[in-house]
Amino acid sequence: MQTTTPQQISIGISSCLLGDEVRFDGGHKRHSYIEKTLGQYFEFVRFCPEMAIGLGVPREPIRLARIDDEIRCVGTKNPALDVTDKLRACADEQQTWQATICGYIFKKDSPSCGMERVRVYVNDSPNKNGTGLFAQRVMENFPYLPVEEEGRLGDPVLRENFIQRVYVLSRWRQLMAEGLSVHRLAQFHARQKLIIMSHNQNAVRELGKLIANSDADIQHIAGEYLHGLMKWLKVPATRGNHVNVLQHIQGYLKRNLDAADKAELTEVIEKYRLGELPLIVPITLLKHHFRKSPDEYIENSYYMNPYPAELCLINHI
Repeated sequence: MQTTTPQQISIGISSCLLGDEVRFDGGHKRHSYIEKTLGQYFEFVRFCPEMAIGLGVPREPIRLARIDDEIRCVGTKNPALDVTDKLRACADEQQTWQATICGYIFKKDSPSCGMERVRVYVNDSPNKNGTGLFAQRVMENFPYLPVEEEGRLGDPVLRENFIQRVYVLSRWRQLMAEGLSVHRLAQFHARQKLIIMSHNQNAVRELGKLIANSDADIQHIAGEYLHGLMKWLKVPATRGNHVNVLQHIQGYLKRNLDAADKAELTEVIEKYRLGELPLIVPITLLKHHFRKSPDEYIENSYYMNPYPAELCLINHI
């Protein structure tokens, strides 16, 4: 079963995270996991909005400030240096290539690239409730795009969730490139169905209803489907939902397992539910049984093979 795209998946990224010396002090924030591990699977499209708008290196640091009930991006020493409009315009100008990527990794805490909890100053008092202006505009322009910050990638649940969404969007782009049809959309949904179930049971029904109406205007329905799909997947899957999916998959083996194998599989799923085992253990056991008793639906589903196993993402959740 195909679990990757034929070429590396394109990901936007704040260029300082790859070692580019573009920060205000001429430094960088190289992130080894992103560069050395994710770099094996993703083709990074590096970009620094502060450099793109001509601030140069070295430069006066900028920060978010609330001025007359509006958040502006200004110089830390010279408030007359206001790059608010330039940063927003810069994001709009990059839409052509951003429309082709499958995710974006932003630099945390940055007044241009921070995804959340960026300091916003009122006079000289900061509150961590802002969003970098460039990142904010990218997220507004592409609300379905998987985005994450390098700091949050240290959380195994958030890391797995982000990369899973990247691969789902990559498969969606393949679907669009091959040509959209009602049959292909239904096929796509069927292959992602168990993944969606692990995030929200209701989402499967809602998205299925959209496809049932896709004869009316397939392009419009596809757009609604994508936004709904990525909205549901943005909420990390829960252990309880994973258990439901594992038990659902187990049902496809009920005629093929003897009593001892059934008991072992049930025990392993229960130990995962209790947090005694990581998700990789019941999935590995299920794969073992399906190698001996193949099932077309399970074989075509991406749930147990959502991305390259070498990433080891489910070893820690």
